[in-house]
Amino acid sequence: MNIAPQRVVTLHYVLSDEQGQVLDDSQARAKPLEYLHGHDNIMAGLERSLTGQEPGVQLSVTLPPEEAYGERNDNLIQEVGRGAFPQDDLAPGMRFQTPGDDGPQIVTVLEVRDDSVVIDTNHPLAGHTLSYALEVLDVREATRAELAKGHPLPAGVEPSQVEDRKAP
Repeated sequence: MNIAPQRVVTLHYVLSDEQGQVLDDSQARAKPLEYLHGHDNIMAGLERSLTGQEPGVQLSVTLPPEEAYGERNDNLIQEVGRGAFPQDDLAPGMRFQTPGDDGPQIVTVLEVRDDSVVIDTNHPLAGHTLSYALEVLDVREATRAELAKGHPLPAGVEPSQVEDRKAP
């Protein structure tokens, strides 16, 4: 079965930056990625490259910044009050997850001042060309429950446990 919309894809990947430094490796965690194709669960450039592929295929995909996490935007660097952080011992390079307009976002501390903190809300990989080494392990039809939820269900979860029920 080939990769197409409404199918659950299981794959291993190794993510590297422009210098070849490995940033993430699903095999090192012994946990492959599982996603629902066509539901914006992964980057559009990766989905395009995977469409039509079959289990067993190995491929490399390189995404420029505009197809990955975008270009860096200096307007996303801002100064906020120290009270915005839950801890006192802040240092440059620390990262925090905060709520954002489009869901959770990662905030990186750039500078700690007496009464304020300079933060960067760009994604940590913004501005980077990313390379993926991919191995497709499995492709299967998604269940109704997975299609309704927009993502694969965790192993061991029965569709009846998550399907929406009609109101009485």
